[in-house]
Amino acid sequence: MKKYVVIGNPIEHSLSPQLHNYWIKKNNIDAVYDKKKINENELKNIIFEVKKEKINGINVTVPFKKAIIPFLDELSIEANETQSVNTIYLNNGKTVGHNTDASGFELALKYSKYNLCNKRIFILGAGGVVSSIIFALNKMKPSKIILSNRTKEKAENLKNLFKYIDIVNWGEIPNFDMIINATSLGLKEDDEIKLNFSNIGKDKIFYDVIYNPIETKFLKKAKDLGHRVENGKMMFVYQAHQAFTLWHKIMPNIDSETIKLLD
Repeated sequence: MKKYVVIGNPIEHSLSPQLHNYWIKKNNIDAVYDKKKINENELKNIIFEVKKEKINGINVTVPFKKAIIPFLDELSIEANETQSVNTIYLNNGKTVGHNTDASGFELALKYSKYNLCNKRIFILGAGGVVSSIIFALNKMKPSKIILSNRTKEKAENLKNLFKYIDIVNWGEIPNFDMIINATSLGLKEDDEIKLNFSNIGKDKIFYDVIYNPIETKFLKKAKDLGHRVENGKMMFVYQAHQAFTLWHKIMPNIDSETIKLLD
């Protein structure tokens, strides 16, 4: 039986096992997918287990998407350009880091039928998934990508990677068409992004990469103000879909039953 795992810290909120095990069963694959909370000093050992084929594939979540890179033999083009890895597999004895977050985000936006061409996009956060979001957004030709992070230095590091983004101080609200919460604020029930969105005008789209809980305070506040809201559920489904296809060489179905798993 093949073994797959998602690693992170925290990891309790992850619904990856529900999704992957559902597809594994549907496609009659002899495998199991689990979640494992680890610390940074355990990254080397878990990659060694992939080398030894004790683990056949790993998904990586917060906060290890960049920290895992030094322990890998190769990176895909997407992982190298974003300096972010969320999917790991073995190829000819070498551990390969890949990024399915970027295509997951792009496919999710296409699914929501929101056209980003010439739109101004404002991103909150500079963590593991943000480089993937910027990478995906740039393909969709927005007029501007603006970034703000509580620790400005992290935002500046991303500007080194993507010269075309603008940085604003945390608390500053520039003019935007779409705002993306890519911070982890919202995973806990009492988490709140203390920014004032009362003077931003109408018909904005608020997107939260968090999918569990379904509605964060960030989205609830936006909905109360009359804006369109989207959570990270479809991004999560599509990034998982890409990883599953890569590992098993089978493209699983995304249907209403799949989506219902995450409600």
